[in-house]
Amino acid sequence: MATEEPRTVVVERSGGGGMTAIIALLVIALIAVGAYFLISKEGRKDDAVSQAAQQVGDAAQDVGDAAKDAAKRQ
Repeated sequence: MATEEPRTVVVERSGGGGMTAIIALLVIALIAVGAYFLISKEGRKDDAVSQAAQQVGDAAQDVGDAAKDAAKRQ
């Protein structure tokens, strides 16, 4: 019987070049940009509603002033 020498297995692992970290950063950046646009869209919507309400209030004030003037003339 022949005796065999013990064999050593060496496993080398590569780091992947940091590609996972780059992809993760890109995903985080895309989420941040999307959130920014979503928030700013809601802000513009709120501003438009406020402006419309202000215009309705101004028009109601004008109608009220005209009614007062008409009542004074009679």
